Amino acid sequence: MSGDHPGPAAVDAVSWGWRHASRLAWALRDVSFRVEPGERVLVLGASGAGKSTLLQGLAGVLGGDEEGESEGELLVDGHPAVATRGRAGLVLQDPDSQVILARVGDDVAFGCENLGVPRAEIWSRVGQALDAVGLDLPLDRPTKALSGGQKQRLALAGILAMRPGVVLLDEPTANLDPEGVVEVRDAVERMLAAHPATLIVVEHGLEVWLPLITRVIVVGQGGVVADGPPERVLGEQGARLAADGVWVPGFAPDAPPPPLASPGEVLLSARDLEVARVKGTPVASGIDLDVRSGHALAITGANGAGKSTLGLTLAGLLPPAGGAVEASAALAAGIRPAPIDWASRDLLTRIGMVFQEPEHQLLAKTVQDELAVGPRALGMPEDEITARSDELLHRLRLDRLARANPYTLSGGEKRRLTVAAALATRPRVLVLDEPTFGQDARTWAELIAMLAALRDEGTAIVAITHDLDVVRALRAERYELRGGR
Repeated sequence: MSGDHPGPAAVDAVSWGWRHASRLAWALRDVSFRVEPGERVLVLGASGAGKSTLLQGLAGVLGGDEEGESEGELLVDGHPAVATRGRAGLVLQDPDSQVILARVGDDVAFGCENLGVPRAEIWSRVGQALDAVGLDLPLDRPTKALSGGQKQRLALAGILAMRPGVVLLDEPTANLDPEGVVEVRDAVERMLAAHPATLIVVEHGLEVWLPLITRVIVVGQGGVVADGPPERVLGEQGARLAADGVWVPGFAPDAPPPPLASPGEVLLSARDLEVARVKGTPVASGIDLDVRSGHALAITGANGAGKSTLGLTLAGLLPPAGGAVEASAALAAGIRPAPIDWASRDLLTRIGMVFQEPEHQLLAKTVQDELAVGPRALGMPEDEITARSDELLHRLRLDRLARANPYTLSGGEKRRLTVAAALATRPRVLVLDEPTFGQDARTWAELIAMLAALRDEGTAIVAITHDLDVVRALRAERYELRGGR
């Protein structure tokens, strides 16, 4: 198969459902709709409603019987989605997970090579695809040198070069700064103008996509719960959808009240700090900041500015490239002041870290066991571990998933699980990298309310975020890293 096709594809879901092999509950069930060739559809739903599962099914990447159980049909141009290789192209939310090869041109060509496109044609397609997404880069530019927004446009170019009939986007802007979000949306618009295709987008932040969209489908318990033009679905059912957790313009989630007290003592400080992932290659320098008890600090800045690297350095997981990070006597409590010198057991009750990618810190086979990892490392009694984990499962709406495999959770559920796991050892400083990505409006509000409550109980909160609503809702002090992009 060369990847050529007659144009945009038709998509049909016929009473379709999917249940992960390790789960009792179905991720989705009884989903039925038809998408006509060339339609541009936004799929909405609460966190955990099965939106990503639907897109993976349409892309034919859910796996076979050993991965789960399906019912009904998913069809692309009337054929089972799993049998239409190259007809659907999927772009995921994590830019780094989709970069395969070391150079820009090779990465864009990869999909075409797998489809057997003649070599002479591949390179003309590569150039056209990069032009279509507005990525004016040399073909030998290292992919590791690209920003998050550039990596997402690179992924789009790789899909476009394959000339798919349907483009599937699964929260493609979730980890991007505001400028990167617009970059990707504009790249999709240029892509569709250059090579028309059917478009199906899953995204919580829907306002940026509304100018491109012709239809909204809302999935939930019981299948499709709303379907139609955006203005009708959001206009007639906006209040009900917002109550179910869907982000709807004009229905802002509740924000917590202001802090109960002024910021407390300094627990952690950085002075003339320089941070780096790779030794000898600093990404940010000259950083001076204080992390205080009972206070929220938001670290903001463009993709590539070094925010995540700063977070890992503050959390004692990366050594400073220059300058110093030191804990107060109250936080260090009898051990050396530099967190990088602490053992992992020392960190557990002092500084908790929630990584940007949830999979990077999942260790156990069930959700409940994941929450027990830290407390067990501290030697807590089993009855106390159970009480703590049960409380966190309830607070973060993970009760029904207690026995589930963490890797089968949705992106938003994985994020809440990693926050809960960090809280299980009750650290005095909590560093969170993009804490709200993948959350629906309801779980966003619950997560923010919990962080505000922790702040008011004396925990120091450090939030690395592109979501300026987080900054406002937590009344956070803002530290912006310059550079990046």
